Amino acid sequence: MQVEVIGGTISEEEKRAYIQHVMSKVGDNDVVQKIIIRIDGDFVDLEWHMNEVPFDRIRRITGYLVGTLDRFNNGKKAEVADRVHHGYDDDYYHTYSGLLEE
Repeated sequence: MQVEVIGGTISEEEKRAYIQHVMSKVGDNDVVQKIIIRIDGDFVDLEWHMNEVPFDRIRRITGYLVGTLDRFNNGKKAEVADRVHHGYDDDYYHTYSGLLEE
């Protein structure tokens, strides 16, 4: 983790206190990439940048919450392929978009 002090100097003890304050807000040390401590007279602004966290999409497929289908056997993969989409098709949006007249 990088720590940058802008606009003045502070002691190592004060720097550690600001880092500890940020960590109390964030919770996990591994997610903070950089902390910027901006000194403006008697005031201090803290800014922190987070590491990117991978995002996995979770869906309900055939009664299971899954992210990917790689653990499905052939039967479950066939169920996924045969699923019926229960939404509106494109014709619905073209026909009924906008205000409906009475």
